[in-house]
Order: sequence, then structure tokens, then C-alpha cells
Amino acid sequence: MIKAILIFNNHGKPRLSKFYEHYSEDTEQQIIRETFHLVSKRDENVCNFLEGGMLIGGSDYRLIYRHYATLYFVFCVDSSESELGILDLIQVFVETLDKCFENVCELDLIFHVDKVHNILAEMVMGGMVLETNMNEIITQVDSQNKMEKSEAGIAGAPARAVSAVKNMNLPEMPRNINIGDISIKVPNLPSFK
Repeated sequence: MIKAILIFNNHGKPRLSKFYEHYSEDTEQQIIRETFHLVSKRDENVCNFLEGGMLIGGSDYRLIYRHYATLYFVFCVDSSESELGILDLIQVFVETLDKCFENVCELDLIFHVDKVHNILAEMVMGGMVLETNMNEIITQVDSQNKMEKSEAGIAGAPARAVSAVKNMNLPEMPRNINIGDISIKVPNLPSFK
């Protein structure tokens, strides 16, 4: 089972942290620092697996990571997970991010954190791997993006209505509005324009 997924840059700044076990916020920050320290001091030509730190389970857990450009992608897993399978999952995650953001970079993770979490949620939920097919993940993310855009159209209706009223080019501001038996006196308001 996956216990945590961490992404941080070469300076140890977390860009994504997803824990599948409950820890206090202070403990999570200590785990991120400890994991960065363990992973960043390793040579580039050594194995990408190592024992977890003292805060995240010690020898019962493994840290599996990949270093791409300025980012470390680290998965903390228990002994039931295949190290090579998790390395492949990291590769699929990075390639999916690359397709969704067209050459993903650190700034994409900062400014589109919700989209990154959505992609991750398509792959892993509750610490269990759900999907490893990149095309299926991208299809689901695209359909979610379409749904969000259609909902944004509904949410944007009040703003469009105000804009339409502003663009009506009324010769003067109406003073009284009559709707059936109801008459509404409009107070002096500043111009729409």
C-alpha cells in the first residue's frame, strides 16, 4: 500500500504532498524534510529504493523515487508493493503530467495544483493503485475538464447578465419599472457605463 506521495524541488520545497495515513501537520512537515534529506544526499548513479525514514516507518517502509530535472517524485510504500511497479507508476505519472501540461515544469505543479491532484486521484486512491493506463487517465481528466468548463458557463451567467445590461445602450436610466400591478421606483444610480 502507498503511504505517501511527495514531490519536492532540489531545494526541498514541497510541490505536492499526499498522505494516505493520518499525521499531524507538524509530523507531515518533518516527514517531508526527512525524506528530502534522505533522497537528496544520494548519488545519481545509485538505486532508487531506500528504507523509509524513522518518522515514516523505518525499515518496514520503502522510499521509491525518481529525480527529473528540478523535481523529486517520492512514493513511500509498505512491503506489499513492488518497487519496480512503483517506479513504473512514477514514470506513468510524470508522462501523464507531461501530456496534460505540454512539457510539465515546476510552475505547472504550483499554479495548477488542483489539476495535478485530479490526475493523481485518477491513478491512486486511498493508497491503492487504481489505474496505470496513461490514455485512460488522460481521457478521464479531459472529461473532467469539459465538465468544469460547462459548469463555469453556468456560474458565469450573472456576470454575463450584468455585462448584457451594460451593453444595452439605454437612452436614459429608467425611473419606474412596472411589472403587472407592481410598480418599482428606481433610485438615482450612477451610470452603467
